[in-house]
Amino acid sequence: MILTCRRTANDTVVGLAASGRTPYVIGGLDYANSIGALTGAISCVHNARISEHAAVKIEAIVGPEVITGSTRMKAGTAQKMILNMISTSLMIKYGKVYKNLMVDVQPTNEKLVERAKHIIMSSSKCSYEEASQYLEQSGCNVKIAICMAITHLPKENCDIILKNANGNISKAIRSLKQHPENIQ
Repeated sequence: MILTCRRTANDTVVGLAASGRTPYVIGGLDYANSIGALTGAISCVHNARISEHAAVKIEAIVGPEVITGSTRMKAGTAQKMILNMISTSLMIKYGKVYKNLMVDVQPTNEKLVERAKHIIMSSSKCSYEEASQYLEQSGCNVKIAICMAITHLPKENCDIILKNANGNISKAIRSLKQHPENIQ
C-alpha cells in the first residue's frame, strides 16, 4: 500500500499483506484510522496483526504456498480475487453496470465506440444503426444513450432522469419502470 496523495475521512483504505504483519501496511492503516477513513485489511493468515488495525478484516486462509516464501501464488491470487469482488460490487452499487454490462465506457477510440454501441444494443434491444444514432445524440454518453433507447426520450430528459438517480442507470430505469407516468 502506497499513500502518495492526501487521504481524507471520505476515503477507504485497504491494506494487503499475505503474512498479515507487514509494518508499512500497519502504518498506512493506522494513518487512515487517525484521519477517520474507513479501513480494511486483507491477509492470508488467521488472526493477522493487520486485522487489529482495520475496521473490516478479511482473512483468506489459503494454506502453505507450493514454493515456500513465495506469496504470489495462492495468497496473491486469493487477494486479487477478493479485490475483484470488492471492486465489482462497488461498480454495481455506483451504477457503472446495467444488467451485466459495463456502461461507464468512455468511447475515446474506435474500439471503445464499437463497444459502446454494442452495450447500447444489448441493453435496449435496438439495432446497430439506432445505437449509433443514440450514442451520437447523447454526446457519446453511454448511460444517456441507453436511457434514450429504452424510453425514446430526448437527451435532455434522460440527463435529468440520470441526475435524479445520481448517475445510476439501473436505478433510473427501475424508477421509470415503476413510474411509467414519468416517461413523456
